Amino acid sequence: MSRFSTDVIRQMMRTEKGTQLVGQRKYFFAVDIRATKGEIRRAIEDLFKVKVHDVNTAVMPGKPRRVGARWGWKPNWKRAVVTLAEGSKIEVAS
Repeated sequence: MSRFSTDVIRQMMRTEKGTQLVGQRKYFFAVDIRATKGEIRRAIEDLFKVKVHDVNTAVMPGKPRRVGARWGWKPNWKRAVVTLAEGSKIEVAS
């Protein structure tokens, strides 16, 4: 099943850890929880026109939140750490 790149990639994450790893050609993305590593690889290559070397994923657990007197949970989400091939980089606006 083929999906659009924008359906797989939710957003590029700008975190302190991610900023430190840019020198190692690693970028963090929030992705659809059902996305596979192959889909993530194709989406990144299609959106940013770069060559992907490796994709690592982790499902991040949702956190408890309270609205008034009621407690609930934020949904689980998936994070992908994408390592680009030598000589590739993604231009990030400041």
